[in-house]
Amino acid sequence: MKSEIEAPKSARFEARITTVQKSLFQRAAALKGHRTLTEFVITSAQEKAEMLIRESEVLRLSKQDRQTVVEALLHPPAPNKKLKQAGARFKKLFDTR
Repeated sequence: MKSEIEAPKSARFEARITTVQKSLFQRAAALKGHRTLTEFVITSAQEKAEMLIRESEVLRLSKQDRQTVVEALLHPPAPNKKLKQAGARFKKLFDTR
């Protein structure tokens, strides 16, 4: 299976940058061994985007929050009246036995 980078390219992406930025990017591309500036910019942008998305999808909890979640999982409270009613409605609607 081809990776996203190896897949046929049909979309365009353009950006106006300063000469200072272009020089900086070219230098970095050369240091990283990229054949072209475009390859470096696209690869770098994709890596950064994937990292930001991964970070936004991870739930970070404080030590106290983790303890609260674990405690609730290990020792859940008894179901109250409304939860019992909801369970009964669910069972009535979806129990196919």
